Amino acid sequence: MAGAITHEGAAVADGRRSGPLIVTEDPELLDDLLRLCAAAGARPEVHPGVPRHRSGWEAAPLVIVGDDAARRLRGAARRRGVVLVGRDPDDPGVWRRAVEIGADHVLLLPDGEQWLVDRIADVAEGVGRPALTVGVIGGRGGAGASTLACALAVTSARQGRRTLLVDADPLGGGLDVLLGGEAAEGLRWPAFAASRGRVGGGALEESLPRLHELRVLSWDRGDTVAVPPQAVRAVLAAARRRGGAVVVDLPRRVDESVAEALAQLDVGVLVIPADLRAVAAARRVAAAVGMVLGDLRIAVRGPCATGLDEGEVARLLGLPLVGEVPYETPPPDGSVPPGGAARGPLARFCSAFWERASAEAGD
Repeated sequence: MAGAITHEGAAVADGRRSGPLIVTEDPELLDDLLRLCAAAGARPEVHPGVPRHRSGWEAAPLVIVGDDAARRLRGAARRRGVVLVGRDPDDPGVWRRAVEIGADHVLLLPDGEQWLVDRIADVAEGVGRPALTVGVIGGRGGAGASTLACALAVTSARQGRRTLLVDADPLGGGLDVLLGGEAAEGLRWPAFAASRGRVGGGALEESLPRLHELRVLSWDRGDTVAVPPQAVRAVLAAARRRGGAVVVDLPRRVDESVAEALAQLDVGVLVIPADLRAVAAARRVAAAVGMVLGDLRIAVRGPCATGLDEGEVARLLGLPLVGEVPYETPPPDGSVPPGGAARGPLARFCSAFWERASAEAGD
């Protein structure tokens, strides 16, 4: 399982993320680089050459060197994360100068602007290892996938992880409703429908409703029933960059938007009631999901039909077994979310899941 819980990146003394170091005396190039830093939400430090304090050169998370300044850096200590920026695609000497200063990349403007904005934004966000991202899918209607997705997210947050619960099923009624937060302030999916390129992870997190110590991206009560694949890709990529855990509640169909979500999962959990009709339905769902997702496992909802247990369901589908999901009677007033009772059977199941998943991820 690729992915792990991440730590926060280094921050400067005033609490802001440390930005890149820009080395140039070219005023036009500097204007362009400052514009790109502003687009990425980063505050750079600017010098005409190697900073007088050695730590300023070595500690910068990213060094952007204008081609005009390359000759002034020939004696600088070698380090990773140096980008040489030029403008002339017909100048072969830029590659020689990049080698002389030990640059990792050569970038030509304006063509490379988006790539550089993404790198600067990574620095601004303090990106570490991506979030452990789990998708939950029902093998048939009413399997309890949304309940399990909520329980996994609530349990993850209770264990101290930064956690985001993503409702990727526009016809499911809204996970904010299931968590008792349909009136909570914050953005829903339709607000991100026009998203393209890169979405800031911090801005995304702060914009979403906070329920039960986790952030929730759900649907509003309007008529929007889909967002473009590009928006799904941008939003989930931003969520993963924040680290911690991301839980995605997925529909049983696989369209382009769902495929984008599946492509960013570390592991999928297919929830299947233990009866033969459910197994037959789940086989088709598994076949469609398996075309995109490499690590798909099953969780069986009891009670089991006569002669059918969780091991037999796993054998019939040829997929690894997570375990049997226990049934937990919700309180009549909805005051406790799924998995909210820390000592309840569902919370214990979810705790065991996260323990195994984190161990497999190397956390």
